[in-house]
Amino acid sequence: MTDQVTTQEVLTTADGVPLKISLKRAMRKKMITSLLLVTPLFLFILLTFLMPITDMLLRSVDNKIVGELLPRTIPLFSGWDENGQELPGEDIYRAMVEDIKEGAEAKTILRLGRRLNFERSGMSSLFRKSARTIKRIEQPDSYKAAMIKIDKRWGDINLWRLIKRERGSFTNSHFLSAIDRQSNDDGTIGPKPEYKQIYIKLFVRTMTLSLLITFMTVLLGYPISYLLATLPTKISNMLMILVLLPFWTSLLVRTTAWIALLQKEGVINDLMVAIGIISNDHRIVMIHNKTGTILAMTHILLPFMVLPLFSVMKTIPVSYMRAARSLGATRFTAFRRIYLPNSIPGIGAGGILVFILAIGYYITPELVGGVSGTFISNMIAYHIQGSLNWGLGAALGTLLLMLVLALYILYDKIVGIDNMKLG
Repeated sequence: MTDQVTTQEVLTTADGVPLKISLKRAMRKKMITSLLLVTPLFLFILLTFLMPITDMLLRSVDNKIVGELLPRTIPLFSGWDENGQELPGEDIYRAMVEDIKEGAEAKTILRLGRRLNFERSGMSSLFRKSARTIKRIEQPDSYKAAMIKIDKRWGDINLWRLIKRERGSFTNSHFLSAIDRQSNDDGTIGPKPEYKQIYIKLFVRTMTLSLLITFMTVLLGYPISYLLATLPTKISNMLMILVLLPFWTSLLVRTTAWIALLQKEGVINDLMVAIGIISNDHRIVMIHNKTGTILAMTHILLPFMVLPLFSVMKTIPVSYMRAARSLGATRFTAFRRIYLPNSIPGIGAGGILVFILAIGYYITPELVGGVSGTFISNMIAYHIQGSLNWGLGAALGTLLLMLVLALYILYDKIVGIDNMKLG
C-alpha cells in the first residue's frame, strides 16, 4: 500500500509573503498608527490633569522639610521617650544648635519655622529669634540651659514632642486640619477648638449650595429648553443666541454686574422702592451672603443646563406626545408619562455638569458671597495663594476630589451613567 502524502498549500499575498504574516504586520501597523494618533491627547491629559493631581496628592502628605533642615537632631529622637516628662538630653539640644546655625547661614531655617507654625503658633518667631542669637552659643557648659536662656519655649516638652511627631517624611496633620482635627500634645487625635472648626462647615455649605444651584438651574432651564426644542428651527436658533450670549462676556464682568444689581443701593432695591414693594429704610440685603452666591451662580451656570437638555429634547419625536393624546391622555399626563422620562438623560447630564462646576467655583462666591456664601474652593485658593500652606490646601483639594468621585459613583449606582446623554 502506498502512502498518500497530504500537502497543505500555504496562502500567500501577491509579493509571496504568507498571508498570516502579512495580516500580523498590517495589525501591528494599525496599532502603532492608533497609538501615535492618541499620543498627543495622552500627553495633554498627562501634563494638564494627571501630573497636577498627583502633585496635589503628594503635597498633602509631604513633610520632608523637617528632616532635611534638622539632619543632626532628627536621628537622635529615637532615643528619647516623648511620653515621659523629661526634656530631651544634652545631645539633642547640641544637635539642634548646630542645625539652627547651619540653617541660619543657609537662610533656610525660616522655612522650618513656617512649616511648624502651621501646627503650633509661635514656632516661626521662635526659630527666627533663635537664628539671630544662636551664634552666641560657643561650647557652653549646658546647651540645654543656653537654649532655654535664649527663649524659655525651648524648655517646653510639648514643643519637642511636636518636632518629634513631625520628623517623618510624610504627615497626616494636613488631612487632620482639613477635617477640623488635630494631634494633641499627648499624641491622641481630637477636635480643634470650636473657633477653629471651619472646614467641615465649608464642605457642608459647598455641597448644600451646589445642590440648590443645580436644582435652580433645572427649574429654570427645563422650560427654556422645552421652548427651544418645540419652536420652529428658525426662531429656536435666534433664541439660542440669547442662551449663548453669556459665554461671550467675561465671568468677572457678569459677576460685577450682579454686584450692581443686588447691593442695597443697587438696581433691584431701587426698583422695589420705586414701585412701593419695600420702604427706603428696609432695603433687602442680597449681596455678600448666600443669596448673592445662589443668584449669581445660577445665572452663570444656567447655560450648562440648557444646552444638554435642549440637545436631548430635540431628539424626542413629536409623534410620541400626539400618540399619547390620541389614546386619551391629557396634556399633563402625556408630559409626565412620555416626555419627562425621555428627557431624564438630559437632566442627568446637565445636573452633574452644573454640580461639578458649582463646587469648584471660587471667583463668584469670593466677590458676592461674603462670609456666609463662600465655598471650600475659596479656602483652597487662600491657602495656595495667601497663607502659602500648600499642604493644607492640597489636603482640602484632595478631600474635595474624593467627595466628587464618591458622589459620581453614587450617581452611577442610582441613576446610571449610561443613562446620561447629550443628545
